[in-house]
Amino acid sequence: MNKSNRKVEKKSRRLKKYVCLLLLVLAIRLQAQNVEEIRAKWIEAQGGKVLATIKDTTINGTIEFVQMGIMANFTMYQKEPNKMRIDVEVMGVNISQVFDGEKAWFTNPQTGTIEEMPETQRREFARQALGNDSLLYPEKYGITYSFKGKEKINEVDYLVLEQTFNDGQIIYFYLNPTTFLHVKSKGKTINSMTGMPVEAETHFSDYRKIEGTVVPFQMVTYYDGQEFQRMTLQRVIYNSGLEDSLFVLRK
Repeated sequence: MNKSNRKVEKKSRRLKKYVCLLLLVLAIRLQAQNVEEIRAKWIEAQGGKVLATIKDTTINGTIEFVQMGIMANFTMYQKEPNKMRIDVEVMGVNISQVFDGEKAWFTNPQTGTIEEMPETQRREFARQALGNDSLLYPEKYGITYSFKGKEKINEVDYLVLEQTFNDGQIIYFYLNPTTFLHVKSKGKTINSMTGMPVEAETHFSDYRKIEGTVVPFQMVTYYDGQEFQRMTLQRVIYNSGLEDSLFVLRK
């Protein structure tokens, strides 16, 4: 190979590297654009700007623990940005779980005493306590999203969003390509009964309009492929002025 040909070959290799790099940059930009576009439609489907006006939420409903054949009433309180309390009445026993933004406590159903949650359960409960602020401004909480393409379920190509927390926890949301509401979520969690890690999958349905928002009134959760619980909402109330003291259990 003469000198002239070697120069042409070097230029060709540099050009190929440049084109590959350019395609990579364009792919990354397109991915980011797709994610933001999909997230924007997802947020809009749930209520859009109305979500930012919600300071606290109170939900009443029932939970059926399928494998045990037990039905319970529950009330869940959430206060922005990251406080939550769940009160459950089951078989004449009242059980509470709370997160005040830093620490989490629960009522031990066996002893009736108030105890601090183990760290693994505390982290999981803290994630569940995140409200609309984390949905609207995920970067404030170290949450990132990526678009993982489409997955066919019952002949429908659902959009899959991957939500990643700063501790590495990952949750996948499956969005209806027409309504942009999530029909399913999937990820690892902690079994609320055993305290052990499980693969969880929750299906959302019976969406209803509530004061400018759209809320699923039926949620069915599977642990390791087995149906674990059915949650049915009865009432959703916004901005009732919940006090911070509600999110602390007194010993």
